[in-house]
Amino acid sequence: MTASRLFTLSYIVLALASLTQGLYFHIGETERKCFIEEIPDETMVTGNYKLQLYDPRTGGFMPSSPGLGMHVEIRDPDDKVLLSRVYSSEGRFTFTSHTPGEHVICLYSNSTKWFSGSQLRVHFDIQVGEHDYANVAQKEKLTELQLRVRQLLDQVDQIAKEQNYQRYREERFRHTSESTNQRVLWWSIGQVGILLAMGFWQMRHLKSFFEAKKLV
Repeated sequence: MTASRLFTLSYIVLALASLTQGLYFHIGETERKCFIEEIPDETMVTGNYKLQLYDPRTGGFMPSSPGLGMHVEIRDPDDKVLLSRVYSSEGRFTFTSHTPGEHVICLYSNSTKWFSGSQLRVHFDIQVGEHDYANVAQKEKLTELQLRVRQLLDQVDQIAKEQNYQRYREERFRHTSESTNQRVLWWSIGQVGILLAMGFWQMRHLKSFFEAKKLV
């Protein structure tokens, strides 16, 4: 396959990838939707969303009404609030994790009965460890080569964070397994002790019973 064909194939793949849509879900007026995302520590997370309002006349979804916004709430593994803010009907939010583990991302609209309890469609996409390199290049005035080096360094850093997080998960799983095994062991020892005690008590009871029979 020639280089020109490879270039054409790569261009088609990129074009098709750009046309793919992300996740979307439906929520009610006061409904709350939460996602659990496992994130390493000191990692920037970006969320992009777009809110649409159901139109009963057409049976489809249209751009949201004025004043309709999205409330975003982020909690870390220690249940501490990292972010709690009301945004517009379309936009993005960012936060940086400080503790590795499961982060809870909750979305719900700020709508009231004024919207007649309409169904909402939310297009949502989460990017972990991503950066806006176009903005970075413009602010820091980086050349194309410098920007590429910056991207590679960020990727290496993100891979290191992912590996550290996997080691953290393995260590936590090992501690949980050891704790579970110890509890099972002590539970088994307790059951054996109870059985021995019951057997000893039954033997004494039978011995007393037979001695009483002999006396009779």
